[in-house]
Amino acid sequence: MDSRPQRSGAISLLGRAHRQAVFGRRARVLAELLAGRIPAGASVLDVGCGDGTIAMLIKERDPSLTMRGIEFAQRENCKIECKAFDGVNIPYPDDSFDVCVFVDVLHHVRESQGVVRLLSEALRVTRRFVLIKDHLSENWLDCKTLKFMDWVGNRPHGVVLPYNYQSRVQWDRCFVETGLKVKDWQAEIPLYPWPFRAVFGRHLHFIALVEKTKP
Repeated sequence: MDSRPQRSGAISLLGRAHRQAVFGRRARVLAELLAGRIPAGASVLDVGCGDGTIAMLIKERDPSLTMRGIEFAQRENCKIECKAFDGVNIPYPDDSFDVCVFVDVLHHVRESQGVVRLLSEALRVTRRFVLIKDHLSENWLDCKTLKFMDWVGNRPHGVVLPYNYQSRVQWDRCFVETGLKVKDWQAEIPLYPWPFRAVFGRHLHFIALVEKTKP
């Protein structure tokens, strides 16, 4: 008997359950945690803003913020002002914003040097901070789990999935190469309800506020 259809059905069922249990909660939790790290009155650029949901929720928590977005695959009815983005060059002049935000964007860049280049662009257009939510992969199990999560969350939208996950050492190396200093790091992100937390939580996610080391 061929067990592949059964495995495929089980994965599909788990994927649907994961989306239903996680999507709304993820946006609310991330908006709260990110908003708490953005100075009042700041101008913010959300790089890879998607449909603008998280940026909109951040703005709701602090109406003093100015939120704009850029997106490689622009979506209709984005909830914030959004410009097209080629995935490499941020279409704004130097020092245009106080904070650049990346929410689960940098692991979609194809190689580590691409991450450094994009962080360098963020450094160019921000006056103060870069705020990052992304993943940590320290071993093969982390990588396998993150690949599944990425596939479930992004494959239906046609998002490119290079699965370029970094360890903490690799992230720190990217920051040093770019000229960024870690101001705040949080690796306990309560994105998932039980029982998903035991599998998809752990220390696979982080939020980092990094700042320019030179004006």
